[in-house]
Amino acid sequence: MINITETEIPGVLIIEPAVFGDARGYFLESWRESDFGSLVHPVHFVQDNESMSSYGVLRGLHFQKGKYSQSKLVRVVSGRVLDVAVDIRRGSPTFGKHVTVELSGENHRQLFIPRGFAHGFSVLSAQAVFQYKCDNYYAPGCEGAILWNDPSLEIDWKLPEADILLSEKDRHNPLLADAPELFDYNIDYYAQ
Repeated sequence: MINITETEIPGVLIIEPAVFGDARGYFLESWRESDFGSLVHPVHFVQDNESMSSYGVLRGLHFQKGKYSQSKLVRVVSGRVLDVAVDIRRGSPTFGKHVTVELSGENHRQLFIPRGFAHGFSVLSAQAVFQYKCDNYYAPGCEGAILWNDPSLEIDWKLPEADILLSEKDRHNPLLADAPELFDYNIDYYAQ
């Protein structure tokens, strides 16, 4: 059984699976489609991704546009990250607001990020292995992004700025106010 915690933004959910441990270690069920569909949101995940990053790496804030938009179920297998979801649905009561959750190999938390959100994370431990499921295939021509340190978002990445390691691409993303293509709160991106 899983425990689900709502966040300040409806639809963005913290999921904690039941963990069974003994002297040998632990066992958990990280994904069960039937439970997820009835308790969280009916989705059909089609792609699993994994990244390994060192301390200070910040990835984001990324999203896929239009018919290639993605829901994500994210988790950390080892290490610790601060995971961030930003509502980029124009017209949403929570547009421009964000949720932050620490995910780690110890707390086994997962975060469900629906379509219509930008996503990123910062690595707080020496290394972190990050895994995520997507309900749509990655489409390179449909990438979108928001600048990680957009002042209007007021995200505390829990890292000293001097320690942050970015890709060249993530250094030059637009501010939320200048992003050319976002989402519309009144469109059902799951119906596309």
